[in-house]
Amino acid sequence: MRPGRRVTEIARWVALGGATALLGVFLIAQGRGVEVSYAQSPSSTTRAGEGSADELSGATVPTTEEMSSLVAAAPVVRLPGAVARWDTTRVDAAIGGSGLRILVAPPGLDEAARTRVKEVANADITVVGTQVSAEISIAVPDTAAGWRAEFAAGDVTNRLLTIIASIQDRPLPADVEVVTWRAPTAAELEPVVADLRATGLHLAPGATLTKPTSNVASAFPDRAPLIVALPRQDHLQLPRYAASLAPLFPDTPIIVMHGAWIEYAGPHAADFSELAAATFYGRVGDRLAVYAYPQANVLYGWLDRVTDVRYSGLFERPLPYQPFDPLRVALPALPWLFALCVAVFLALTARAARRPAERRSGAPASRLAALTALAVEMHPLADRATGPALTRALTTLTSARDAIADELPDAHVRALLDAAERELDDAARTLPFPGYRPVDYLRGRLA
Repeated sequence: MRPGRRVTEIARWVALGGATALLGVFLIAQGRGVEVSYAQSPSSTTRAGEGSADELSGATVPTTEEMSSLVAAAPVVRLPGAVARWDTTRVDAAIGGSGLRILVAPPGLDEAARTRVKEVANADITVVGTQVSAEISIAVPDTAAGWRAEFAAGDVTNRLLTIIASIQDRPLPADVEVVTWRAPTAAELEPVVADLRATGLHLAPGATLTKPTSNVASAFPDRAPLIVALPRQDHLQLPRYAASLAPLFPDTPIIVMHGAWIEYAGPHAADFSELAAATFYGRVGDRLAVYAYPQANVLYGWLDRVTDVRYSGLFERPLPYQPFDPLRVALPALPWLFALCVAVFLALTARAARRPAERRSGAPASRLAALTALAVEMHPLADRATGPALTRALTTLTSARDAIADELPDAHVRALLDAAERELDDAARTLPFPGYRPVDYLRGRLA
């Protein structure tokens, strides 16, 4: 072989080798991904069985027959321990002369007691805790104002109006903000501030919280929050302690519980407080309505949601350092480099095909050229399934080319070509297009 011809052959197979290497790198890179996070949130995801979280109040209800008699005698029946309240003027106006009857049961009933309540057939609307239902319909709040009215003051006015409109087949009314805020008086604020300065915790009479929960540090690792626990309010104007305390304790997380409703003021309040409330009450609001969870359980669950938000990176912290990844930077250029190598290889192959064969036998060289052309045509169709076999075939064809150039025995060359053909056949079997199996592709080309 003349020196010029050998240089051309070397350049041709260098181009094929480069295409093979680029294909391998590209296919391997498809399985790589970059995921930036701070760590797995340590919040709890275990769901406890009924009664294991102190959510049952121990309250009971009469038999179904007894409750049916009570409902028959009065349009509204409130069982002992019931906490739900509503605007009677608006609800009575909505009921009008339809004669709808309401049965109100306490929260924290066990399953048997709840079943007895549901079986009171002459109760058009049942209220268990603050959950309002009628037959198979349940009215559910979906705004902060709705959750606040329900869990801070036990008000179900909007829920009742929605259910009544549904029963009467009328358009659903728009929710009205029932609970409003007011600034706490100096007499209300003074004992709260004194307790927070002394211990960081204020427990009002009637509150069930006794101490901060164990997951406080996960939600607020930088500074322990101040916590104010108040019982469920019996009026609809709530003292907004959180906003009033924030200027007195700057840069300090402040958590205020009105019953099962939680208000937050302090660092990053605008970033996560609404999100934490929506995800928490949207997720467990139905259970809080039916059961009588202690405030400690409610606070624990809310802090878990805050922890999840913190671990999602929404606290204006910079993302973790990412070292320079040359592969990620070069990846967009790989298809173009591959196309260039293939173009060079095809051009040099076409040039070599026009020259008389200088090898001992033309048959192996013709078969090598045909199999190489097949591999090049199959490449744009390659995916994760065909890529490995196609890569092995190109590598074997490179070895066959070297064997022909070094004038190795024909048996050795044919063995390499047989191996390459098998790899191409395996790759072609997975393609959804016909005509790429070597037995079909080479028919007529080597005749």
